[in-house]
Amino acid sequence: MAELITGLHAARVAANLDAVRNEIADAGRDPAEVEILAAVKYVAAEELPVLAEAGIKVVGENRAQELLRKQELHGELFTWDFIGRLQSRKVRDLVGRVRYIHSVDSESVIRRLAQHATPDTKVLVSVNVSGEESKSGVRPEELGEFIARCREEGGVEVIGLMTMPPLADDPEASRPYFARLAELAAEHGLSELSMGTTQDFAVAASEGATIVRIGTKLYR
Repeated sequence: MAELITGLHAARVAANLDAVRNEIADAGRDPAEVEILAAVKYVAAEELPVLAEAGIKVVGENRAQELLRKQELHGELFTWDFIGRLQSRKVRDLVGRVRYIHSVDSESVIRRLAQHATPDTKVLVSVNVSGEESKSGVRPEELGEFIARCREEGGVEVIGLMTMPPLADDPEASRPYFARLAELAAEHGLSELSMGTTQDFAVAASEGATIVRIGTKLYR
């Protein structure tokens, strides 16, 4: 397991946040149109107030139990999203506790959402744009049916799509996958695109990302 990030300084995080915004602007997007979500999986809970002081507004956790623990300590400081792989048994824990769930991609999750979702529950569907066998996510050709089932059977509002491209050293290698996700969102009338991480967020922004999930670049 990676070592927890500690010893953060608000001024440094704020400078990194400005650097991310500048890269988004350099990519041809208005930074005001691209939400910067701080991925806090490896940030120690006691460091979260430093992020708030630095100007971070939205955080995302990959693990449901950690999200609940960190939220219990510092819930009022941020808007909270769930960005990890979602196990169906964790749906009940997250509903009503997060703004968006970024990672809906299975029939079992839809069934749990049908049991526990509220009118305020909003989700993004995880799409396996690359077709990698090792990756989770809905296949593009099955997306329309899956979205319909989320809405009709799960009783939730699908607001957008999320994807993770294959790992690559060159951020430009992610471009076709981000472009395809943007096409799929347009085809299905969805407004939110959660794509791009520390490595390739500028490319994602240039291809239409509305949310970028930034980790280490904010904390170094």
